[in-house]
Amino acid sequence: MASSVAASISSCFHGEHLSSSRSSLFSRDTLSFSPFISSGNNSNGKKQFLVLAKRLSGLEEAMRIRREREQRTTNPTKRRTPLRRLKVSPRLPVPDHIQKPPYVSTKVLPEISSEFQIHDEEGIERMRAACHLAAKVLEYAGTLVRPSVTTNEIDKAVHQMIIDNGAYPSPLGYGGFPKSVCTSVNECMCHGIPDSRQLQDGDIINIDVTVYLNGYHGDTSKTFFCGNVNDAAKRLVKVTEECMERGIAVCKDGALFRKIGKRISEHAEKFGFGVVERFVGHGVGTVFHSEPLILHHRNEKPGSMVKGQTFTIEPILTLGTTECITWEDNWTTLTRDGSLAAQFEHTILITATGAEILTKC
Repeated sequence: MASSVAASISSCFHGEHLSSSRSSLFSRDTLSFSPFISSGNNSNGKKQFLVLAKRLSGLEEAMRIRREREQRTTNPTKRRTPLRRLKVSPRLPVPDHIQKPPYVSTKVLPEISSEFQIHDEEGIERMRAACHLAAKVLEYAGTLVRPSVTTNEIDKAVHQMIIDNGAYPSPLGYGGFPKSVCTSVNECMCHGIPDSRQLQDGDIINIDVTVYLNGYHGDTSKTFFCGNVNDAAKRLVKVTEECMERGIAVCKDGALFRKIGKRISEHAEKFGFGVVERFVGHGVGTVFHSEPLILHHRNEKPGSMVKGQTFTIEPILTLGTTECITWEDNWTTLTRDGSLAAQFEHTILITATGAEILTKC
């Protein structure tokens, strides 16, 4: 599950400074980016509006034009119906013998831990076990994606597989989250709550799985195709996965965290896609979410990676705007313009020479 970072707005369309590097995960405040608009009268007495926006570089402008052209010329298989909240079934039970994370006993959203999670050999082996299970569960969840299946049915199946393996579904009860998995369909950026909506032919869906096994969390997600998906959606999903892979490729002991965002942004811009700034990767281990917060966009975040450290890289890319809105459930976050969003996520372990992907099957 992604962490949420609020960004401040200056005189630019997108703010350049983070208001807090430790803002609460899954922020309760809907964040939007808006241009500042000043008004006045011209010589004819007519109202004028001046929109102040960030100056685009030649490359950024070319990519924007390319993206707009592709969106106009790509014919979807059918017109999508905007998402809306449907019936959410009751929370599923977890057997008493299964170890539960401490936050389950309260609906209060936990603070992000300030401690980096760096493991000894025993801790690394436990992380490998938790991440391997998460990867297997995600792989199984993907086989369930087809038209007419509900996201609630996916949640139920995932829940059962996790508890059958003696683990706890980490999202369940996290800050009051009511389900065992996040299912984010089409324009949903992340944190979609499974409900009675049936998947439709042409949908894309991100399934975000985290398991808590023997005191350690393993966290991973992937965007899947449902039936016949149009070319624009396929391109978005492919590039999003490539962005994650490029971010992972720069990781090793001593590498700067900001290199991750640079690599991801460079690749996304080649295809005219936006990189969502609000949601970030995070440290993961005995604690579900901790420092470091991993920014997927260009940034000047200080700090270097350390051998034995585990964290997630989980970029979200969009076909249109990166602005977002959050439903009243305080979780489900959509693109403001209804354009598609895709996400991929791996938990990685920093080594002396690179990064070991722990959530790979």
